[in-house]
Amino acid sequence: MKASSSRTFSAFEVLVAAVVIIGHNVFKVLPNEVLVLFVLGVMSVKVRDGGLGAMGFRRPASWKRVIAIALAAAALRVVLGAVVIEPVTAYFWPPAAAPAGSDDIPGNPVEALKWLLLVWTFAAFGEEISYRGYLMTRLADLGRRSTMAWAAALVVSSVLFGYGHYYKGPSGMLDSGIAGLILGGAYLLSGRVLWTSILAHGFIDTFGVMASYLGWDS
Repeated sequence: MKASSSRTFSAFEVLVAAVVIIGHNVFKVLPNEVLVLFVLGVMSVKVRDGGLGAMGFRRPASWKRVIAIALAAAALRVVLGAVVIEPVTAYFWPPAAAPAGSDDIPGNPVEALKWLLLVWTFAAFGEEISYRGYLMTRLADLGRRSTMAWAAALVVSSVLFGYGHYYKGPSGMLDSGIAGLILGGAYLLSGRVLWTSILAHGFIDTFGVMASYLGWDS
């Protein structure tokens, strides 16, 4: 496939992804975007790029480095959210809405375990493959995967990630958008090893579930 044709096809895929994200989360007229982008992304990368390694599914040179970056990203996201984002957004909007059903977590170990399973599958794997592995790659294609193209892909995918959490309201969308920047930044910092953002996302949401279970966020 010629470079110009490849970029055109990537632009089409990005447009489809954006329509699915907005269509599901804002207008509620399309299926869940994570499931759609997961399937579309895996098929697209395997056919067009030759395998999932193109989105970052590969063995890293150093697992210690990957885990260290993931832990640092998770810590930054948690601290930034508690110390900066939540206090600042409280001046403008109501607090971010919690996911449906999360009110059952406090003091309930069975429910907490269910949520841990959900965040490590649907959120950590599903969202990272969809938004970081697939969407960022296709966005970067538009600029021939240059350094600037990856930077732009990070910003645009994070905005869409914010819209992917539309149900949380304005403060939650901003919070999720910044989380997308942190997760995408960790992905790029590790040399686009997808395990980095998957682990970071899992660590962040695990902390959230445990905080809810222990009543720290009440």
